[in-house]
Amino acid sequence: MKVTIDNLSKKFGDVIGVENLTLHIEDGEFVAFLGPSGCGKTTTLLTLAGIYKPTDGVIRFGERVVNTVQPKDRNIGMVFQSYALYPHMTVFQNIAYPLKLKKVSKADQHDRVRQVANVMGIGELLDRRPGQLSGGQQQRVALGRALVKEPDVLLFDEPLSNLDARLRLTMRGEIKHLQKDLGITSIYVTHDQVEAMTMADRIAVMSGGHLQAFDSPDELYDRPKTQFVAGFVGNPPMNFVDVSVQASNGRFFAETESLRLEVQAARGAPPASYDGPVVMGIRPEDIQIASNGSVSGEIFVVEPLGREDLIDVRVGRHSFLLLADTEDRHQAGERVSLAFDMEQAQFFDPKTEKSLLWQ
Repeated sequence: MKVTIDNLSKKFGDVIGVENLTLHIEDGEFVAFLGPSGCGKTTTLLTLAGIYKPTDGVIRFGERVVNTVQPKDRNIGMVFQSYALYPHMTVFQNIAYPLKLKKVSKADQHDRVRQVANVMGIGELLDRRPGQLSGGQQQRVALGRALVKEPDVLLFDEPLSNLDARLRLTMRGEIKHLQKDLGITSIYVTHDQVEAMTMADRIAVMSGGHLQAFDSPDELYDRPKTQFVAGFVGNPPMNFVDVSVQASNGRFFAETESLRLEVQAARGAPPASYDGPVVMGIRPEDIQIASNGSVSGEIFVVEPLGREDLIDVRVGRHSFLLLADTEDRHQAGERVSLAFDMEQAQFFDPKTEKSLLWQ
């Protein structure tokens, strides 16, 4: 089922939830809405579900305009952060509830619930109540309840937030695998960029009720079109520093009072006509501690991450995060030389925050 959002706006009095949002989601696609709290991602999801009515704009499921269609008539499945299971009902009764509302025969209810429960790996839990289940089992029940009605569109509202880190990893894989097998168009709201990057075919990055970018995970990571996208997508986050880009004999240099770095022509330097300061961004994995590095700095703090260390290096008034092998055993206060992979550097207009490389 294709989902089309054209110029969608939702306002709560004078407060803008989402404004002028346009997205075209393909049949069978897994799309994530990613952004910080208050960016409009959940507002958009609840508008798609019919819980909120749009202030302006059009929502289509396939060719059907659903702006005024009741939630029960949209044939959607929804999975909530809180699971929203009925505590007095068994697992079987919880999963079967949408079928009961549709007045499906008891025999068909039994068959479809059994089938979905087996797919979700909870076939042996049908007689239990939610209070007797773990968080992961409850999440599987909630997902099974959404799937049993055979929806055209699946909506997820931060469904893994209440799970521990290991279980989130497992459930990410299970949901993605299940969605691909069933081919159901799915929209997944999250503030966790790891979830979005690992699960989604495309990601809609939102901020302040506006769409910042809508692209594949690789495109968002490698070719961010705004400074917000560059800083929000990636963990650890991208380093930013205000620089002045100067041209010299056809070469470009990014300069501050503390560093001077050549911008590789192969990367695509900011245009020579651009006059004034720019914001340079570079990811932690593109900075190395090296004896032949061109920039000198002092380690401010070392944060062990297990397989590697996250190191904060101060260069003049600037701070750069980078990753290093734990076996190097760097210490706070140590003087080091840094090598920057400038082929991976990003440049942004400080006024518009738009990329100077990717338009």
